[in-house]
Amino acid sequence: MATSSVDIENVEESKVHVFSSSTELLEKLYQKWNSIEKPPYPAMYSSVYGGIILDPAMMVIPIDDHMVHRGHGVFDTAIILDGYLYELDGHLDRILVSASRAKISSPFPKSTLRTILIQLTAASNCKKGTLRYWLSAGPGDFLLSPSGCPTSAFYAVVIDEEFSQCKQGVKVITSTIPMKVPLFATSKNVNYLPNVLSKLEAEEKGAFASIWVDDDGYVAEGPNVNVAFVTHDNELILPFFEKILSGCTAKRLLELAPKLVENGRLKSVKTGNITVEEAKNAAEMMYVGSTLPVLPIIEWDDSPIGNGKVGELTMALSDLVWEDMVAGPETHRLKVPYV
Repeated sequence: MATSSVDIENVEESKVHVFSSSTELLEKLYQKWNSIEKPPYPAMYSSVYGGIILDPAMMVIPIDDHMVHRGHGVFDTAIILDGYLYELDGHLDRILVSASRAKISSPFPKSTLRTILIQLTAASNCKKGTLRYWLSAGPGDFLLSPSGCPTSAFYAVVIDEEFSQCKQGVKVITSTIPMKVPLFATSKNVNYLPNVLSKLEAEEKGAFASIWVDDDGYVAEGPNVNVAFVTHDNELILPFFEKILSGCTAKRLLELAPKLVENGRLKSVKTGNITVEEAKNAAEMMYVGSTLPVLPIIEWDDSPIGNGKVGELTMALSDLVWEDMVAGPETHRLKVPYV
């Protein structure tokens, strides 16, 4: 078939630039970051490079890393608050469990991973934000199996971001996006497309986020948070963790909440199966997650939860976790040795 002059002109107009040298490419990268007064990512670690990177233009991952093109990777996140890392060991334990289920061997023992993350946070000089880290099958090729990857990889980045205790209630919907099967839901892997679509579905309907319901009709979790309820009998109940992610903040909430039983505000604290009908008829409802740490939910599928206002017990639970994050025992808070 003959090529028209219009086609030739279009090709010329859309001709892709070829970078002639690494110097030219670096200049292009710096154009982006030099215009940003305060880079949101003050430090990154890469086992591929073998060290900590402070230049955001160099914070890259190889394109042939199997986490990039096959989703063969797991991750976790810890909170940095007032110069302390909150629940770091719990999050480290969880990523190693996730890695084991994903058949990824860590390039370092837990103690070394911990040391790297502490030194990375110190090098970032970030006092408030999040510390996110990944274990990947590693770079090597573009095949399905990681057998061609010389070694697994560990990446981490400090994200300088603002967050505070949530006190305003939000609206949620029931997600129509199929939830992950237990093998994938209970591991914090990088395959987050269902989570993303679930969140987008909620935003498109004017809600904050969504709620997944499992095939048996029981409430499961949110797109990246756990969910909890206070019944009209003042019982705090969270869904069983067998089919969903075992949230570190949710587990800490279960440890702290008995204080409200001791002072008579709560009757009991437990995990269990919760039907949608029971959940929607609860007195109070909340999301539970690292940066929230407890977010009141006042409406679900256009119907109010309880009286449609932020519940007193929800805020009491939020206060418990927030105080633990700010001034809790050192078994849960690690002071970062900033230089």
